[in-house]
Amino acid sequence: MSLLTVTVLAVFVGFEVVSKVSSTLHTPLMSGANAIHGIILVGAIIVAGQAADAWVLAIALLAVVLATANLVGGFVVTDRMLHMFRGRREDAK
Repeated sequence: MSLLTVTVLAVFVGFEVVSKVSSTLHTPLMSGANAIHGIILVGAIIVAGQAADAWVLAIALLAVVLATANLVGGFVVTDRMLHMFRGRREDAK
């Protein structure tokens, strides 16, 4: 029950913090989040490699897939945000 409480509180705090971020700070924060997701991906791969039970392996592989999707999506969003901040002179070249 306490883990559920911590998770719910983390979701609410995370939503409040992220919703207050201005668009100029969004790209650096996404870069930091991508680094965190990379660490999560490495951890999920390590857990999958050391899994002894089938259900642990299934959950670890699901974590690898979700972390990979989150990491790739973060880089795609960061790239799109960086394209928004480029000047018109660079687009004309």
